[in-house]
Amino acid sequence: MPRVMFPYGHGQLEHEFPEESFLGSLVPPLCSYVAEGTPQELVERAVRTPIGCPPLHILAQGKRHVVILVSDHTRPVPSRLILPVLLAEIRRGAPKAQITILVATGCHRATTEEELRKKLGPELAGQARVLVHDCDGPVIDCGYLPSGGRLLLNKTALEADLLVAEGFIESHFFAGFSGGRKSVLPGIADRRTVLYNHNAGFIAHPCARAGNLLGNPVHADMLYAARAARLAFICNVVLGPDRNVVYATAGDCALAHEAGCAFVHKWCSVPRVAADIVVTSNGGYPLDQNVYQAVKGLSTAQGAVKKGGVIVMLAQAADGHGGEAFLSDFVRARDLVHLEETIMRTRPEDTRPDQWQSQILLRVLRHARVIFVSALPPELVRAFHMMPASSLEEAITLAHQCVGSPLPAVAAIPDGVGTILR
Repeated sequence: MPRVMFPYGHGQLEHEFPEESFLGSLVPPLCSYVAEGTPQELVERAVRTPIGCPPLHILAQGKRHVVILVSDHTRPVPSRLILPVLLAEIRRGAPKAQITILVATGCHRATTEEELRKKLGPELAGQARVLVHDCDGPVIDCGYLPSGGRLLLNKTALEADLLVAEGFIESHFFAGFSGGRKSVLPGIADRRTVLYNHNAGFIAHPCARAGNLLGNPVHADMLYAARAARLAFICNVVLGPDRNVVYATAGDCALAHEAGCAFVHKWCSVPRVAADIVVTSNGGYPLDQNVYQAVKGLSTAQGAVKKGGVIVMLAQAADGHGGEAFLSDFVRARDLVHLEETIMRTRPEDTRPDQWQSQILLRVLRHARVIFVSALPPELVRAFHMMPASSLEEAITLAHQCVGSPLPAVAAIPDGVGTILR
């Protein structure tokens, strides 16, 4: 019988599926991709040969205050690999520049000191001032987004005379792809700007989907914000299944990002199937730290499960639910239909925190039942209108009972975050 391994927390869960009803494991070709160099070589090569702009050491010449945007604790970006390359290039062009590392948290909770030490290491933290973005902190008003929302961005970043960003690119369930311009919006944006960009109309837009930038209103606002912030240079990587860098792109925040997105689309897309049961994960730590993040993998699984089918989501969720407003939406809801209608009636300027995540989870729950395997208390899982299970085996048994078919068609998506269905 086919045995499938699913990332879960810092480890893996595995299961054997009966061949007669197994549609297959939807594994992107990236899993067999052979990188054209070591991670270090890939990053250095990308930074030395940027796309669409001069080399970083040229951009740094004459600059006095440089800010580097880095991803927060919820993203597996190998900052210890990328940052030394960026720092060396900046120092090459501006040896005496003041360099600030700004953690682009968006509206996430602040990254802790321990998380910063793990992410940066003492050698990096000692080379630059390190700040953590506060979405309710000091901002500069940059006018309006194309959609009409107010563009308010981190004051420290806007006052830099050179703004640089690191990050990684994967499919994103409503922005199309992560990376690039997302370091600015939502990364260093004011809460009001993030809320407007994540409004219900945008989330419901047919072009706001995984693997698509064309006509995507969420992406359009994000790119505009990056240009307004004068994001001059990015270095983004693509990670393989073992979290090692397999591809790197650097340069202009739009052109270099588009090159990386094209790579991801080519190597992370798989044919769509129609299954009664889909078993998936959220890619393991750090992407499965909470229920909030797990909605991303659920969104992918929705595209492979039949209407009325069952999704089994494996996400350890060691950090809990991931958002008070997100949890509150479901705890206080009279019913899910009413909650969804309330969200859809909400004006963009009145968008509430975590509303978009609730909206997408509601879309999934309207389409299929969800069994959630995690370390969470069962009552917390039920609060989100999902069925708790303490193990993958228990979840599979429950899924078969829910479907009621003697031989339901089953598909596996080992990494729901890193897979694009076409």
